[in-house]
Amino acid sequence: MEYLNSFVTYMGTIEWQDYTEIIIIAVLLYYMIKWIHQSRAWSLLKGLFVIIIFICLAKLFHMDTILWLASNILQFAVIALIVVLQPELRKALESLGKTNVIGGMFDFGQKPAEEILSRKSIDEIVRACFQMGRVRTGALIVIENKESVSRIDETGIKVDADITNQLLINIFEKNTPLHDGAVTIRNNRISAATCYLPLTQSQTISKELGTRHRAGLGMSEEYDAVIIIVSEETGRVSAAHEGQLERNLGEEALKNYIISELGLFAEEGNEDTSKKWRRRK
Repeated sequence: MEYLNSFVTYMGTIEWQDYTEIIIIAVLLYYMIKWIHQSRAWSLLKGLFVIIIFICLAKLFHMDTILWLASNILQFAVIALIVVLQPELRKALESLGKTNVIGGMFDFGQKPAEEILSRKSIDEIVRACFQMGRVRTGALIVIENKESVSRIDETGIKVDADITNQLLINIFEKNTPLHDGAVTIRNNRISAATCYLPLTQSQTISKELGTRHRAGLGMSEEYDAVIIIVSEETGRVSAAHEGQLERNLGEEALKNYIISELGLFAEEGNEDTSKKWRRRK
């Protein structure tokens, strides 16, 4: 009974700030554990746990030399972990910045759908992709979303032209000066060609996919852009967004994919059309 009275008295001293702190810490711990489990940090954490057990055993059996070595090594362990996990930490911070809550705080006005990509431009892109696929012409097209791809533009040659299927086909035509690399599309225009894209480091990607698919997937892991890939070997069309690759798309499926992943035209009463691809997934 005395314990219960002490507990009730203690609970009476807790203020709303304390509850807020508990909730914030719980949410942070949840997302930290979730991030660790989904990244290489999970394997490293298990390895670290084994080392801690080993140190505890060394302490239990008074292995002073091992304890001295461990204490000196652990001084550099934190820095080593940061270096090893740098790609994962960068990706986690980028994901935090892209969340609706954080992103909305620094959103100074989104571009209208027609400024990102018009319906006519989507039709031209889709038509070009499947015409190239039929004659086994490889292609890699990056469509900018909310996050700027200007850094990717700097690796290529400036084009700044209207989007037409004829121009896209001519750019990727074999043995032409601009065919190697990716084309970027920004503000409803072809922005640049022969651009270099970052390759994915994923070990789970199918071995039958080549450099073009690896570049498209790698780009989608680092930016929120939609990337379209036309295979030179098979002529099949794939698309990537947010680190996910969708293969063997048809013309209508590709069109719906672009609209859905870029979030276009929902304000025009076409929300059902823009969500068609998401229902398929």
